[in-house]
Amino acid sequence: MQNYQKFKDLAPIVLFTYNRLNETIQTVEALKNNFLARQSVLYIFSDGAKDSNGVQKVDAVRNYLSSIDGFKSVEIYKSEQNLGLANSIIRGVSTVIGRYGKIIVLEDDLVTSRNFLNFMNQALDYYQDDEIVFSISGYTLDLPILRTYSKDFYVTKRALSLGWGTWNNRWKDVDWEVKDYKQFSRNLSDKYRFFEIGSDLPGMLKNQMDGKIDSWAIRWCYHQFRKELLTIFSSTSKVNHIGDGADATHAAGSTKFITPLDDSNQIEFSFDNKLELNPILNKQFKYKFSLSYRIKSKIKRFIR
Repeated sequence: MQNYQKFKDLAPIVLFTYNRLNETIQTVEALKNNFLARQSVLYIFSDGAKDSNGVQKVDAVRNYLSSIDGFKSVEIYKSEQNLGLANSIIRGVSTVIGRYGKIIVLEDDLVTSRNFLNFMNQALDYYQDDEIVFSISGYTLDLPILRTYSKDFYVTKRALSLGWGTWNNRWKDVDWEVKDYKQFSRNLSDKYRFFEIGSDLPGMLKNQMDGKIDSWAIRWCYHQFRKELLTIFSSTSKVNHIGDGADATHAAGSTKFITPLDDSNQIEFSFDNKLELNPILNKQFKYKFSLSYRIKSKIKRFIR
């Protein structure tokens, strides 16, 4: 069952943690249960507490991290300061990806299926030289069309940050300062095209540039948009999001990202280079980020 590449050249796993012990344990235990866990190296970046009140929770997570086994190796980086999620991910990924040329990234609120690493490694290998492919997503939204969809993957114009992978030559090309933002903000045609990918994107980017949020992912998505690149998604989700509790840094209370987790134990996946956007699938995908859907979700959260 564990014959993939005879365990050669597997992408490193990078896990970002903060102060949520229960979610971190669930994330790590599921990852340890992956078919390729024992053949994979794991890097963990533990962000520091924001203030003295948060030290106890961060220390509890770090005590648990020191006990982790079940991987080829485990290396832990502990920040004495609070970097915030965006800086932590940008620095952490940059630290590791240059050594290996590729990477698989998780945060501390993501439960993976046993074949998550199989899918990610095979997709990273298959598309490494196809530079129109920007990233790989082991996660997928719960879309009606996928219940009868035959392929192992589909493509979109937008990445998601819930269990993903990429390559060094894509990552190092990103302009994290978004130097062309003023030009973009004055171009109504560009703003509309970005809106077409997701109605939430232009507003998030503006909030990022205005200093109202601190997001690496919106800058990642903006770069993908500018370069007209694609993301490969698993058609059956290998990741589920569990970070909707009170301590969640982002997406607290959100149910949009809940999706059925792959329980098939499939270990070999098929890909091809016919990277065409399925119009029905992409319509359903974009609806999850539409203004109407977001309003409905907020009303449901308010009622709960």
